[in-house]
Amino acid sequence: MSEVERKSIDGVLAFHGAPTLLGVKCANLISFDMCEGTMSEYLHEFADKLSDCGLTAIQLCKCRKRTLVYIYNEKMLTAWLGMPQVKQFLSEYGYTCDMSPEQKLRRLSCRMSCGSFPHEIGAFLGYPVEDIRGFISNSGKNCLLCGYWKVY
Repeated sequence: MSEVERKSIDGVLAFHGAPTLLGVKCANLISFDMCEGTMSEYLHEFADKLSDCGLTAIQLCKCRKRTLVYIYNEKMLTAWLGMPQVKQFLSEYGYTCDMSPEQKLRRLSCRMSCGSFPHEIGAFLGYPVEDIRGFISNSGKNCLLCGYWKVY
């Protein structure tokens, strides 16, 4: 991987992953316009640096020319997914209480397909369950506020 490619990925990751990198949010999903091999190499090289900060980045989905990278704070995500309302919501989509966060992420990755996201992805990004349900029931319309996510 060239230094130019590495710096480009660094910039996108820093900008779009800032809430997670700063510990404000449990996770971010970042879309990269690059080949899977380059992204896999980068994530492998970057793993130790992230791990030192309690963070993990995985390739969640590869669609056409885009690669979706999910960066998360392991402790924050585990705590979030352990909340009763989040566990109940995810159980409606086949996630069981005995699954580890990594197993849940593998299931999420398997449920993703090109151009489509399973609705439960909001729970993995730390969105309030009420807003995820509102998004689903309103087909993404009629929100009260639109920012990083839609508020219902």
